[in-house]
Amino acid sequence: MLDDFMWRALFAGVLVAMAAAPLGCFVVWRRMAYFGDATAHAAILGVALALLLNVSIFLGVLTVALVMAGCVSLLSGRGYAMDTLLGVMAHSALAVGLVAVSFLAGVRIDLNAYLFGDILAVGKSDLWIIGGGVALVLILLFWRWSSLLTATLSDELAHASGLHPRREQLVLTLALALVVAVALKVVGVLLIAALLIIPAATARPFCRTPEVMAMVAAGVAMLAVTAGLRAAYVMDTPTGPTIVTLAAVLFTLATVTSQSWRFLRQCIQ
Repeated sequence: MLDDFMWRALFAGVLVAMAAAPLGCFVVWRRMAYFGDATAHAAILGVALALLLNVSIFLGVLTVALVMAGCVSLLSGRGYAMDTLLGVMAHSALAVGLVAVSFLAGVRIDLNAYLFGDILAVGKSDLWIIGGGVALVLILLFWRWSSLLTATLSDELAHASGLHPRREQLVLTLALALVVAVALKVVGVLLIAALLIIPAATARPFCRTPEVMAMVAAGVAMLAVTAGLRAAYVMDTPTGPTIVTLAAVLFTLATVTSQSWRFLRQCIQ
């Protein structure tokens, strides 16, 4: 039988996968990969501020992630290319966060746990926080699904439907900030973007509708979490990186399969 800490790790990983994968579909459709990366990198600054102010790590990370997302949304289209703006803000936030952590006198902090995740250390209180955050993200996505899809397809189509693309982007950034905050414990700052993007990219070649892609991506993410946890336990490897490695393997298999099938169809025709 699995120990209690393994069950908690499994539940935490599956919960995060359920929220990250559908949200990752929008990240892939909107080509916002660097946006998720920038929001995740800001999490280290949130950790430092939370320790400095003696508040919850989750609250600190969520606040900084929201501020980062808001700043990017506000500054986009004001003279800077989006990839340039995100690159500057992502690496600046990570660097400032690492420097700030070094000034925390009398506080012992394992940076590796925040950079690469420490899913095996998830406690009961962490599980409740993760569950609450995931529930909020899923409710938000279910509520705004149609509007988000319309705004993703075209700003003009969104305006014609009576929607505000900026508002829908704000909803998406709010959901991203929540996922970053709850996923920090599972895969860490440097791997959060991978958990968002890889399952969605894996599902994309096999799905014809957005809803199916979101469900398949969630299945891929949960499989990667489950298999990654098992592999890390057996091989004694870092859990967060192992989960992402399994997701990358699934992506490779999916890509080879889809390309091979396409080649066979062309040969038959």
